Amino acid sequence: MSEQAVDRPDTDLVLYDVDEEGVATLTFNRPERKNAWNVPMEARFFELLDRAAADPRVRVVIVTGAGRAFCPGMDMQRLEQNSRPGEGLHLEGRSPMYSRRLLPKPMIAAINGGCAGIGLIQALICDVRFAARGARFTTAFTRRGLAGEYNLPYVLPRLVGLENALDLLLSGRTFDADEAKALGLVSRVVEPGELLDAARAYARDIARNCSPRAMAVVRHQVYGDLDRDFTGALGRSYSAMEYFAGSPDFREGVESFTQKRPPKFEGLPPDFDPEEATRDPFLPG
Repeated sequence: MSEQAVDRPDTDLVLYDVDEEGVATLTFNRPERKNAWNVPMEARFFELLDRAAADPRVRVVIVTGAGRAFCPGMDMQRLEQNSRPGEGLHLEGRSPMYSRRLLPKPMIAAINGGCAGIGLIQALICDVRFAARGARFTTAFTRRGLAGEYNLPYVLPRLVGLENALDLLLSGRTFDADEAKALGLVSRVVEPGELLDAARAYARDIARNCSPRAMAVVRHQVYGDLDRDFTGALGRSYSAMEYFAGSPDFREGVESFTQKRPPKFEGLPPDFDPEEATRDPFLPG
């Protein structure tokens, strides 16, 4: 396919599919630009994530790319525009990049190819990352005359440790999927032809067997507790324990285990707030 730009409706910039197991797959769909990021694609991606969050059918979200790449970063055409004298950064009307960490449903990245810059950010917003063997990664920013963007200097050390994060951020070097796994940036490396099947098998397993409410609260606990002290996190953990004790999900989890049958957990209501399950009753607010 030609690398020339293709006129495509904004609604086609990210594809959206929900299977019978409740797994939603969002696919970056600018293969002629290797899924390079632009603002219309960003708006469509976040719109579809919000749709998945509100849809009771959806239990797990997979994010991947069409063609040979996941997302190699911001479209170079936009970078060229922003590099002109007098052209500043325009963030008006754009969603905060990490806001979907508040999504109450698990997110799985299926990284099928090149993953860099703002594309790497999208992968790191996901909870679990699968990568195709041979996929290439880079933070890229210093090689474009940029500092660490979108809070990557905060996020990366918490994933791979301080020295590894500084190595990747300072050098902007390219590394492959196997090194990404060794660093802890991805958890699974599979052959390219098996990537999406492997990610979907994992997603379908947790969609079938795990409580949507429990997964929403666990995700909320993990990200929320990153910046809490031990005692604060412990109090919220006790609150979550109290919330689920005797709940329909807990009863179903126990009964399905003792009866040796698959569980039948209800879908996540659109108005479910995991904060309610973790609020420490001894703290104000």
